[in-house]
Amino acid sequence: MPHNISAAKRLRKNETRRVANKSRLTELKSIRKTLERHLHDGEVDQAKAVFKSFSKRIDQAASVNTVHKNTASRLKSRLALALAKPVVKPTATAPKKK
Repeated sequence: MPHNISAAKRLRKNETRRVANKSRLTELKSIRKTLERHLHDGEVDQAKAVFKSFSKRIDQAASVNTVHKNTASRLKSRLALALAKPVVKPTATAPKKK
């Protein structure tokens, strides 16, 4: 329980920020999982569209310190590299004869 007015206000602000940050982080996680799913399935065009959305949202989160700017940069870099990597779809091989 806060003992003065400023501590009470700080408590209210911290709770508001916590809820907003959790919402942002959950959204980022969902977008990232969607992007990784498209990459895994070899859907490059859809992955590029999702990557554009992810880049924008993570930059916005970094600008308000929800995530650190270096963390945002690292995630964008790694996903961009994964997006640029050539897609190799596994081919079905014939079973080996004994």
